[in-house]
Order: sequence, then structure tokens, then C-alpha cells
Amino acid sequence: MPEVVLHEYGPAVSAPLSAAAGRSLAASGVLQSATPDPGRDGHWLLRAGSRVGAVRTPGGPVIRIMPKTPVSRLFFLLGFSLDPARAWRDSREGVVDTGAYDDVVPALAHAVERQIDGALRQGVLQGYREVEESALVVRGRLREAEQIRRHFGRTPPVEIAYDAYTADTAENRILRAGAERLLRLPGVPGPVRRRLAHQRVRLADALPLVRGQELPRWQPSRLNSHYQPALRLAEAVLRGSSPEHRAPGSEPLAVDGFLLDMNKLFEDFVTVALREALREHGLIARLQDPHHLDTADLVRIRPDLVVRTGDGRVPLAVVDAKYKVEKADGLLNADLYQALAYATVLGLREAHLVYAAGRRPEHFHEVRGTVVGPDGRGVRLYQHSLDLSREPGELLSALRDIAGLLAGATAHR
Repeated sequence: MPEVVLHEYGPAVSAPLSAAAGRSLAASGVLQSATPDPGRDGHWLLRAGSRVGAVRTPGGPVIRIMPKTPVSRLFFLLGFSLDPARAWRDSREGVVDTGAYDDVVPALAHAVERQIDGALRQGVLQGYREVEESALVVRGRLREAEQIRRHFGRTPPVEIAYDAYTADTAENRILRAGAERLLRLPGVPGPVRRRLAHQRVRLADALPLVRGQELPRWQPSRLNSHYQPALRLAEAVLRGSSPEHRAPGSEPLAVDGFLLDMNKLFEDFVTVALREALREHGLIARLQDPHHLDTADLVRIRPDLVVRTGDGRVPLAVVDAKYKVEKADGLLNADLYQALAYATVLGLREAHLVYAAGRRPEHFHEVRGTVVGPDGRGVRLYQHSLDLSREPGELLSALRDIAGLLAGATAHR
């Protein structure tokens, strides 16, 4: 199968595509741009944006989008965002076991298979599930309303409900669906594909999920604690990361694959890591805290993170995460305007912007005409940078330093 390799935010690449495949890819939002190539008939100019992974167009090539961030670091960000307390990370270095793969889909498939294998080492988890069925004998509870509606005046059959001890649990269904999803993706290496197929056989007693329906819900407990890392990763595969899995009511796309949005991934990592670090200071952090810009409550704003006092009542600082590099002059004016709007609405002395890269490790701008305290100081807009190529421990240390600055806002408040 032909492949087209793009690089995250890299230059446009001319690729052979049919008109239907090109239009489908352009409408999907997978790429930053997809336009007909004016210099070559039957070719389209494709340019990747923040999404990385692989997609397959109908009748066209597989499009692989390579991330700028090392794959092992990318999966550390994802793992920490999903479960900072006990993420599916290697205990030695804080990174996911991605094998020797440096591409998103092979590394993801390897990581999922290893996690499922680890979850099943103690045996397939079983549990009680309520079953409703028609039967020839009474077992469990009689469903009187259904009995009258379906079989009024005659028995058997009888409509019954009972609790069955089975491997067809929500946990096993999610793991099976995750393995099956990966088996359909382009670019999964043969050895990993064979191991995923083996895991699917081990989970054969769990019913397959119906595409388009919501994932079954499960509750963390002592009994499924060894399943939880694999479950969170399988859910990440199944929810929202692929163009095949869209929110209910949205139009289905004609492309199939797996993609990670680096904008969302970076935002989740920064806010979750700051939330965990702020707890050490006795503060709480609300993610995606909703507010309104105007008094008529018509213009909604939703900062990525709002730092509040331990009782949650008083806002102290606001943070927005931005996965993009600074411009040549080191300033991103629109981001500064947005941060100032957040600080103004919340009545704060400062706002913070955290970038995935930048020319300056830390900088602030004091805004004219915004005196907010007895010291005559104006609102300060801080800009921080995180180098995602750094080791996981260094990234978390840098975010703990930022959390310390956020906690320092308490004294000013």
C-alpha cells in the first residue's frame, strides 16, 4: 500500500490522490491544509498541522504524520495526562514501553499489547453482570411487565433477569475493542499484529462493542486495579483520537486511522501536572473553568486552568497552555490579549502562558493602565516555555517551579 510521509507543521508534500479522496481528507480536518496541486494533475498538496499518527484514505495512500517530539516523550505526556498517580509508564524512566518504534501507530500498538498482556497475567477478570432474557425455566427474578407484554396468558417462556458471573465485563469489552481497533489500523508491524490477535482470542468471551455507541462504564476498584493502566490506554485509542470515532451527531468521515492532537495532548499534560503540583501547596486547580467575558453572559471564556484557594472560592491565578513556538519577535500578541481577558474577568494580578517551546525560558509583560494593588503594579502576563525533548523528570520539575510561582500569587492576593 502506498504511503505519504508528512511531518508535524512541516512543508507541504505533493501526493497522488483522487478528487474524492482529496476532498474527504480536506473536509476531515486531519491536516492543516489539503488542496489540489496546481502544477501536477491528480496530485494534492498536503500539509500537516498538530495531529500526528496515520490515516488511510479510501482508494488512496496511507498518510503518516511524524511528530516533532520523540515518540517516547509523546507517550509519557499521554500517560501522565491519563493517570498521573499510576499511569501506564515504565517505573524506571517514566516512559511507556514503545519498543524500538519511532512512529506513533507502531509504538501505540506495541504499548497497548504490552499493557493488555500485563493485565491478563493474573487471568481474565470476571464479574457479575445483569442478564435479561427469555427462558424455559425461572431463574433469578421474573420480569413481570415484560412477561405480560410479550407472553400474556402463556408460559413458558418466561422473562427473567439474573446476575451472571462472566468474563463479559465492561473492562474486558474495552480491552477487546482496543485490540480490534488497532488491528484495523495501517502501519501496525506484523509481530505486534500477531500478538494483538492473540490478546483478542484471550478476550473472546467478552462481547464486541458496536461501533458508534458509547464505551461501557467501569469503576476503579481493588479488583480491577491491575487492569486500570491498560483500560485507560485502550480508552484513549477508542475515544476521540481517531477520525472514525466522532461525537454523536457529527458527520462520519471517509478516512480511517489513529491520530493524536498535540495541541490537546500538551494542554492536558500541563494542566494535569500543575494540578498535581498545586496540591502540595494546599491549592486546588479547576480545569476548563467556565466564565463569561461580558455582563450579559453572552461571550463564554474557558481558561485551561484556574488556581483557587483550598476551599475553591477565591481565584488566585490563571493558566493557558499553548502548543506552538513563539514568533520571530518572541511575542504572540493574540495569546497575551487572551490572557489579559482572563485576568480581567477573574480580577487577578497575573496570568500565565505555558508554551511547548520558546526563545525565552521565562518572561513577563506588565500591562499599562491596569493598577490592581496598593503597590501600583499592573497586571503581569507571564510566558513560560517547556522543552519537550527534556527528560520526564526535568519536565515535571519545571512545572513544579511554575506551580510555585502560581502559589506565590496567594500572598499578593
